[in-house]
Amino acid sequence: MGPSKGASLQIFVAIFILALASPLTFASDPSPLQDFCVAINDPKGSVFVNRKFCKDAKLAKADDFYFSGLHIRKTTSNTFGSIVTPLNVAQMPGLHTLGISMVRIEYASNGSLNPPHTHPRASEILVVLEGTLHIGFVTSNPDNRLISKVLYPGDVFVFPVGLIHFQYNIGNVEKSIKG
Repeated sequence: MGPSKGASLQIFVAIFILALASPLTFASDPSPLQDFCVAINDPKGSVFVNRKFCKDAKLAKADDFYFSGLHIRKTTSNTFGSIVTPLNVAQMPGLHTLGISMVRIEYASNGSLNPPHTHPRASEILVVLEGTLHIGFVTSNPDNRLISKVLYPGDVFVFPVGLIHFQYNIGNVEKSIKG
């Protein structure tokens, strides 16, 4: 003996509503298992996450999430006429597992270059603090199109994840950017 017509209709209506609601659901990455993971080198009593040991969260301090030094100018006397000062988990252990890093790039005047490069698992946001930069990236779709723009102080540009990109100083003053 099969289900009644009323029960069949209720099942159909329930499936129909679920089918309508499913396009409204959103996909996302899973939430982290902990709020943060301050990277340490001592394996004793530590959790191992992304190739680093995590400090016990009860022992975390403000200095684990702090860095001072991006204000210091460095020499740009090299082949490319630019220097990158990174800020990642090596300089700030509290960045571990947060999925973020930052750099300061300084350029010599007229023609210095941050050569074409890529970040396979990260996007990059670039902020011009002074000077003028010609920037661009190459799309990965079949036409491999160059998307480029000239940026001025205060301009912000994003390079999508994994795409080859560059920055070229077209101004006549030294400049620094953060990205």
